[in-house]
Amino acid sequence: MANILVVDDEMGIRELLSEILSDEGHAIQLAENAQQAREARAQGAPDLVLLDIWMPDTDGVTLLKEWQRDGLLTMPVIMMSGHATIDTAVEATRIGALNFLEKPIALQKLLKAVQAGLTRAQETVRAPALAPRPIAAAQPEESVSPGFAQPVASAQIAVRGGATVAGADNHMFNLSFDLPLREARDAFERMYFEHHLGREGGSMTRVAEKTGLERTHLYRKLKQLGVEPGKLAKKGA
Repeated sequence: MANILVVDDEMGIRELLSEILSDEGHAIQLAENAQQAREARAQGAPDLVLLDIWMPDTDGVTLLKEWQRDGLLTMPVIMMSGHATIDTAVEATRIGALNFLEKPIALQKLLKAVQAGLTRAQETVRAPALAPRPIAAAQPEESVSPGFAQPVASAQIAVRGGATVAGADNHMFNLSFDLPLREARDAFERMYFEHHLGREGGSMTRVAEKTGLERTHLYRKLKQLGVEPGKLAKKGA
């Protein structure tokens, strides 16, 4: 879940964007003008800002310049407009805007731009990767449960006849190499999708993008594997 600030002087657009993004599991804060946006930013940087260009008091490009000048442009900003010229969009990007969406905004373009912005924000604040942990000594074969075992909170271990795979919340799942290929593949795919669903709070849209599958294909695959997104969304909440 991300904290997203929506700044637009049109109530209908604010409410529509709020409804769509709330359904995706995000917390939404609304501002109808630049002053309210300044006050929201003063309370702390949101994870992402959707900023309208044409507003009655101060336009979005001017507000963007303000934040950039004052060192407050520390979050991804996506500009929105139904009347902006290409020059305006280019200027906003030059100042520091991540993207530009033309109104009326198509749902898929909105969700794709928001996900790209949140990914960029995560990459910016992500700590340097830690050195990989050394693999522990091989364990006795009887320690490997057949099939897909219950998760255990432990370091990753190389196991004779199988492998321990990291799932959501750093839990580990044992996968036996003695299984028939199809069963082993299904077991791994089940863990794979459960991991991503848990990480994304059950959002099918974000999981579809992460895994590179169309949503229809993703629904069919989860049903085939017996994975229930609703239960995993509650666990990730």
